[in-house]
Amino acid sequence: MIPVIALVGRPNVGKSTLFNRLTKSRDALVAEFSGLTRDRQYGKGAMGDFDYFVVDTGGLSGDVDGIDKPMADQALTAIGEADLVLFIVDAKGGRTAADEEIARVLRGDERNVLLVANKIDGQDPDYVLGEFASLGLGAPCLVSASQGSGVKYMVDEEIRENLYDIIATQVEDLSAPPEDQGIKIAVVGRPNVGKSTLVNRLLGEERVVVFDQAGTTRDSIYIPYERRGRKYTLIDTAGIRRRGKVTEKVEKFSIIKTLAAIDDANVVVLMVDAIDGIVDQDLHLLGHVLDAGRALVVAINKWDSTDLEQKNIVKRELERRLIFIDFAQTHFISALKGNGVGKLYESINKAYESATRKLQTHTLNDILAKALQEHQPPTVNGRRIKLRYVHVGGNNPPIIVIHGNQTEAVPDSYKRYLQNKFVAALKLEGTPIRIEFKTSDNPFKDRKNILSASQIKSKRRLVEHVRNSKKTDRRKGKHKQ
Repeated sequence: MIPVIALVGRPNVGKSTLFNRLTKSRDALVAEFSGLTRDRQYGKGAMGDFDYFVVDTGGLSGDVDGIDKPMADQALTAIGEADLVLFIVDAKGGRTAADEEIARVLRGDERNVLLVANKIDGQDPDYVLGEFASLGLGAPCLVSASQGSGVKYMVDEEIRENLYDIIATQVEDLSAPPEDQGIKIAVVGRPNVGKSTLVNRLLGEERVVVFDQAGTTRDSIYIPYERRGRKYTLIDTAGIRRRGKVTEKVEKFSIIKTLAAIDDANVVVLMVDAIDGIVDQDLHLLGHVLDAGRALVVAINKWDSTDLEQKNIVKRELERRLIFIDFAQTHFISALKGNGVGKLYESINKAYESATRKLQTHTLNDILAKALQEHQPPTVNGRRIKLRYVHVGGNNPPIIVIHGNQTEAVPDSYKRYLQNKFVAALKLEGTPIRIEFKTSDNPFKDRKNILSASQIKSKRRLVEHVRNSKKTDRRKGKHKQ
């Protein structure tokens, strides 16, 4: 289980800055999905040695009834998803009535809360501790999100302590022998795109309840099954549970579940509604799939319900907006009627095999040599970039590490050239590849050249010869004048 941390507080207290600090990014996924508030941001934590998700919320202000209504829904939903709430206050601005109202709501919710005093740089710690003691949430953790001061300590000590039980289960899961779950398939997409229908169709019948391995409302449902002697596990992000177990606000479509499912999957099936076409929400999801490096299959659903004009529009949109995922197979299906669903398995199997294939180092070096022979890297500052050798860096996705000189200067166009060469030569289908460059260290960089006695004499003779030649040239010049 991956814990969820929600950031709440008044406007301009530094929630977004802390969010970017914890996720080490500035372009977190914006949740603009139906049923969820639009200004929540989700990201995966990048600080610390344990896994967690971070949820950023809009600024809250207190009134006599608690938290004002326009922001209450998204904040309360985030709090409801969270295993830990970071209540951010402004150390420079001091305690306000809005802080007290938000604190009252958090105390009444009996939620695990960590008080965080931000903008601590230049402030008296004792004063800050005393200022916010009346909130009744314990001593605040003192940080400066903009400068990074105290953030690492907060993650390693305070947050870890508050999430100890959940983190302990992560360690147990890692130490336990992995179960053979076969190919793990995550079906993702916008609400009402047909994910539930496709999952049941892939299973062969509506038997989700039989395989329902219940977790918390924030966990994905893992559905193991076999097809033609091969094992698969469907990771459900559509909230396929018995109606009595469905939580109205979160379970219909949980971004947290989707992010976790994508990270854990071997192959992601991205569903797109043919009636609505490709929208920004599809691209947001696709962006996270690419960031995770997962094998990908695109399923355009409800194809049977679209007229010829709409079909042509969708095909043009695929060529225009999804040209950067030309490695992925696209299928036009009807999950309801089953049209084209069977062909998904062929693409899923190929994508999985490509993503997990064990690549041979000598094969990769042969491909690199041929690519260099056909097209040499460009020159930089009068020196040609030299790519010397290559080895495997990992799989799912395949990672290819190329060593050489001046690799930091390799242009994007040449990177794409090499990427296309490797994909074509290895016949990879359905998976992206990542190429990493490393500059080889100069073995003589810190080594002092020690000359022998004869070399020293030769050097002296050469220096003397050069000096005499210069004197002779000067005398000749004066003579000519």
